[in-house]
Amino acid sequence: MPPKPAFAGLALVFAAFFFAAGAPTPLLSLRQQEWGFSAGTLSFAFSVYALALLAALLVAGSLSDHLGRRPVMLLALYGELISMVMFLAAPTITWVILARALQGIATGLATGAFNAAIQEQAPGSLKKLAGNLAGASVAGGLGLGALVTGAAVQFTADANTLIFAILAGAMVLGIIFVSFTSETAVTRPGAVRSLTPRLSIPGKIRREFAAGLPLHIAGWMFPALFLGLSPALLRVHFALDGGLVAGFTAFLGPFSAAVASLVLGRYPARHSSLAGVSFILLGILAVLFGINATWLPAVWVGAVLGGIGFGGSFGGQIRLIAPHIQPHQRAGVFASIYAAAYLAFSVPVIIAGQLAPVWGLVPTLLAYGVTLAAFAAAGVVIQAALLKSESTPKPAPARSPVTANSRPD
Repeated sequence: MPPKPAFAGLALVFAAFFFAAGAPTPLLSLRQQEWGFSAGTLSFAFSVYALALLAALLVAGSLSDHLGRRPVMLLALYGELISMVMFLAAPTITWVILARALQGIATGLATGAFNAAIQEQAPGSLKKLAGNLAGASVAGGLGLGALVTGAAVQFTADANTLIFAILAGAMVLGIIFVSFTSETAVTRPGAVRSLTPRLSIPGKIRREFAAGLPLHIAGWMFPALFLGLSPALLRVHFALDGGLVAGFTAFLGPFSAAVASLVLGRYPARHSSLAGVSFILLGILAVLFGINATWLPAVWVGAVLGGIGFGGSFGGQIRLIAPHIQPHQRAGVFASIYAAAYLAFSVPVIIAGQLAPVWGLVPTLLAYGVTLAAFAAAGVVIQAALLKSESTPKPAPARSPVTANSRPD
């Protein structure tokens, strides 16, 4: 297959993984009403995906460097297909949790292989677009998955069967498509050794990595709030049971992040990081106001602002670090970044799910939001200080008197 259609098609297949990851958001809330499991179980069913994805990234993030892109992409697609079938036939929440975990493993396998393949298949004029397109596929897929599934819950009799049957068919088409793409990696030995989890932060980037941690934590806690906890908030606090409103609420942030990652990618990385974390702070303040005032439009505005911030800040941080990483360090560094990201995406939601029955849903979500705002505020201060230090002209070295007064003979 020529590179151009392969490049576009791989980006589309990669987006399908995250469409499938966003799809359970409205369905988990529906299942909770039907099967009667607890809020803690609901939050775990959401978060186990991120934990499994993180584990797969740590263990197999560089596997395609050894086995080739195409075999790992196909392995990920087969795993995703099996998880779709499990969702389709799940009789209990235990089956849903197992399907969600397998989905996370498959997506973790896909992340490294598809990112690399999309970059390598991109024509020369589209190389810069490739990285932004892969990032937009992640966020956009999550948002569209939640929105379309929410509409299916609202307007069809059996949304679970409809959505996961379509997604299973999409994975079959993805398997066929990837089978006809060319291999872009040179295979090399050491596949088994590469399965040892590696986290590495070279000395050159440690300061930047540490400075970006509050930004990553706030940024990834934000979409987790909407994808993992907003359906319960809408049902309990706003008395809204419709699947469409749940899907739309979960859609706004990731979709805004997808657009922002393409737009803000044109600006300097530090400016993008600072603007992004500032938008996250504004977004969570709007969300907290909306929850406190029981005014849903404020929550929606906050979702858009926070989504823009997430897209700009995460992309900015990657661009700040990437130029300073040697090729042999890449897997370990990105594993470290995504370890922080997915822990922030999953662990706070699990904690919130356990606290909600004790504290009440709204107090728990307010505490979640205040914690997120504190990390975002710290990120604003740190990024502003770094921008100021980088913008301040450094004094030129002083000339010695001998040099200053010397004259040619």
